[in-house]
Amino acid sequence: MDAKIHLEAANLGETIKEDNSASFQDRAKAMIFICRHLDEGLKSDYLTVEDLLTLWKALKNRYNHQKMVILPSARYEWTHLRIQDFKTVAEYNFRMFRITSQLKLCGETFTEEDMLEKTFSTFHASNVFLQQQYRERGFTQYNQLISVLLVAEQNNELLMKNHQS
Repeated sequence: MDAKIHLEAANLGETIKEDNSASFQDRAKAMIFICRHLDEGLKSDYLTVEDLLTLWKALKNRYNHQKMVILPSARYEWTHLRIQDFKTVAEYNFRMFRITSQLKLCGETFTEEDMLEKTFSTFHASNVFLQQQYRERGFTQYNQLISVLLVAEQNNELLMKNHQS
């Protein structure tokens, strides 16, 4: 995915498509880029491949199954993701984005509403009133909710420190 994005950014995206009209020079630049970023073990495996499209297809065939490997695990993590299981909002937010990124990579779609609902529905039972207050604020974007939760968490920590001192 990274290689494809870099090739597109360098105006070399056409070089990895069937029946492309890319110049020999562009194909050579793309081949250099890909080879430069290959793991040493892969370089030796594909040492004799001189055609960029052949190399691209071979690598795609070799690693295209990763989505099938990642998807069940990511779905399991999504199902069991609960904000109440994390010590901080930042930890939860990091995990939320890691899981949704993996699911998006595998073709799953997630909306802001899905992420909001996952967060609201997994508050600890002792925070039902707080969860209802956040729900009533009508957040439409997940990052808005997380910002408010981060500020609230920080304020709670300061209150606790003041109380203890």
